[in-house]
Amino acid sequence: MSFVTKNGDFFVESVSIKQIAASVGTPFYVYSDAVLRKNYQLLSEALSDVNALICFAVKANSNLSVLKTFGSMGGGADVVSEGELRRALKAGISPEKIVFAGVGKAVSEIEFALMAGIYQFNVESLPELESINDVATRLGKEANISIRVNPDVDALSHSKISTGRKQDKFGVSIDFLDELIDFIKDSTYLRLKGISTHIGSQLTQLEPFSQAFQKIRILFEEIDQKHGIRLERLDLGGGIGIPYQEKLSFTMQDYAAVIQDVFKDLDVQFVFEPGRSLAGEAGVLVSEVLYVKKGAIRDFIIVDGAMNDLKRQALYDAYHHISVLTKNTGAEEQFDVVGPVCESSDVFGTSRSFVRPSPGDIVLIHDAGAYGATMSSYYNTRLLVPEVLVKGDQFSVIRPRPTYEEIFAREPLAQWLSE
Repeated sequence: MSFVTKNGDFFVESVSIKQIAASVGTPFYVYSDAVLRKNYQLLSEALSDVNALICFAVKANSNLSVLKTFGSMGGGADVVSEGELRRALKAGISPEKIVFAGVGKAVSEIEFALMAGIYQFNVESLPELESINDVATRLGKEANISIRVNPDVDALSHSKISTGRKQDKFGVSIDFLDELIDFIKDSTYLRLKGISTHIGSQLTQLEPFSQAFQKIRILFEEIDQKHGIRLERLDLGGGIGIPYQEKLSFTMQDYAAVIQDVFKDLDVQFVFEPGRSLAGEAGVLVSEVLYVKKGAIRDFIIVDGAMNDLKRQALYDAYHHISVLTKNTGAEEQFDVVGPVCESSDVFGTSRSFVRPSPGDIVLIHDAGAYGATMSSYYNTRLLVPEVLVKGDQFSVIRPRPTYEEIFAREPLAQWLSE
């Protein structure tokens, strides 16, 4: 096992959390190389019967070492900005394995991606397609296009991470698809390679996937019959959830079986864009108890980590399992686990049961490997926390904690204030 508790300490693979804390200080993120690799391998093996390109969603965890780990296993990257594209390239991922998604690609980003020679643009509107065509024409370079279709399917997850309903900003309505295809057919430099879909994040049921995939299958045939285009690629996005609290009702093999059932006779390249399902369970946010505060209605464990380090709870009312490592004994009591940021939403968990801890005890917030460090900020001028990668009995700091001097150096005073 990659995460275990023994002798009052928590181990990531063979490395003690207390050993890392003594070296880098708290709070910090720590990731398990073994879990990252295991999760990638599980998905890769489940999809072994189809021609699959697995492009890790960089937005989930953009650390260069994490990206290089997946790249070393044959993975590509799903990016949504020039910065993420540059990260993927820096990590050694081939541009021929990089998909550029997102609804708001700037002209400069399109130009950079075309010059890099990426695998495809997942296009989400006609104006975006026109911009890509303008840049491709100016540069004299062909652009591979996959149209992201909005299938109007509810992902049955949190409304803020659902992306495939008619009211969502993502994708092209099926009603507008012909207009984009006709535009591509009239272009000299655009090449329609496929269609894409991504209905949301943290899906715990298979049915939404099945509904979306069946609509995509019908569109695939209609495009062939109506436009005489036999698509080469189907990008099925990501969205597979992890068991933060609610257990998944399916396995990777079940997911692959749905794909086999819906697309069994198609000779195409399938593209997948997993993020959370590969990185989420591989990471833990480690914090330290500052105070145990008695309140009029409830008691609080105040830790040195905060919502600027992990904002999922504040943003989505998300649940993360929490462990407290203490030498104290006695009956468990209920506490809210909170951070020091001056916001009422700076709460990691409410009404959680623990033996009453002491200042200095270690607190672990589990399943924090995805949408944790990537969404962190300097709010309250708090330093970004370090990221640490563990492999066996080794650990390496893969993002150091910055200094205050480094923060302030990025903010030169206005000229009239520094004279």
